[in-house]
Amino acid sequence: MSTRTKWSFYRAFTLGWILMLVSGVALAQSVQLYTPYTKISVPPGESIDYTVEVVNFSHAIRDVGISVTGLPKDWDYSLQSGGWTIEQLAVKPDEEKSFKLQVQVPLKIEKGKYTFYVNAAGYSRLPLTVLVSEKGTFKTDFHCDQPNMQGHATSSFTFNTELKNHTVEPQIYSLRSQAPRGWRVIFKPNHKQATSVNVDPNGSKNVSIEITAPTGIKEGTYSIPVQAVNSNTSADLDLEVVITGSYEMELTTPTGLLSTKLTAGETKRIELLVKNTGSTTLKDVELSATNPSKWEVQFDPKEIEAIEAGQSKTVYATLQAYDKAIAGDYVVKMKAKSPEVDSDASFRVSVKTSWWSGALGIVIILAVIGGLGYLFKKYGRR
Repeated sequence: MSTRTKWSFYRAFTLGWILMLVSGVALAQSVQLYTPYTKISVPPGESIDYTVEVVNFSHAIRDVGISVTGLPKDWDYSLQSGGWTIEQLAVKPDEEKSFKLQVQVPLKIEKGKYTFYVNAAGYSRLPLTVLVSEKGTFKTDFHCDQPNMQGHATSSFTFNTELKNHTVEPQIYSLRSQAPRGWRVIFKPNHKQATSVNVDPNGSKNVSIEITAPTGIKEGTYSIPVQAVNSNTSADLDLEVVITGSYEMELTTPTGLLSTKLTAGETKRIELLVKNTGSTTLKDVELSATNPSKWEVQFDPKEIEAIEAGQSKTVYATLQAYDKAIAGDYVVKMKAKSPEVDSDASFRVSVKTSWWSGALGIVIILAVIGGLGYLFKKYGRR
């Protein structure tokens, strides 16, 4: 073979090789993968949803195999399009087709940078980077946005909490309280009273906690520790209740006697005591009565501006019975009421008729007897 012939052969071979390379590059560039979120930061346990587009720049239909490589161990993913799990997509010329890539970041993971690839087989590769913002742990969170509440002793305190399971397994938590003696603590997962709750992996449940203070509690700040616990993991939450004072009242008499006697049509003045048996000042106390028809009850004073804790105020009630009331026992219900609390006292009133009413009755009876005697004497012999 002559030198000229050899040179022609080498030139043809080189040109063919270059054409093959160019053709291969052109083929590879004819299909590209695209998503705008190529580098994101997430916490452990997060589920990431990507929308990836397959763009066909060629003038022919391309069957594109889709795969994911380079994912760290224990990471899960799925590829879906049109509601189906896919491995390959056909894309028309000069068009694009999208699919969903869902990546599940595990809970037990180190903080750091993780890169993996979405592949269009024989065409292109799309690198995706996930920055895990913190180290993942096998734990439980018990959280309350408002862990402190204030009110008087008879209030009911409701705390809205969230119990989160930071594990890869479902957990059954026992709900407990270490409240001081006398306090009542009720757990209500999803608004239903219970002593335990199921929480899905990396899931959460809302738990309402209703707390009631014991009777006679003093003013002060009280800590109410609660727990969500099982054999694998647990979480503590400290709730705080501030008692501003208890509102309690008693309406009675100096002797404690709640009965009296009264003559029809007459009046009687009764001494009452309004006692503040709570631990905070009672304000704007009003007196009222529920009495028999056509009776009258008046209070002096009708309103009390304030009664200090442990103190009492004297009130006089003036009763006037109906002048035609029949002899017997009647009930007059008296009430002392403030905006926070009230107290009732039922008085038994024994009513007797007046002397004149009795005398009139006797006269009428005698008149009737006399009339009957006259009629019998006049007409009895006929």
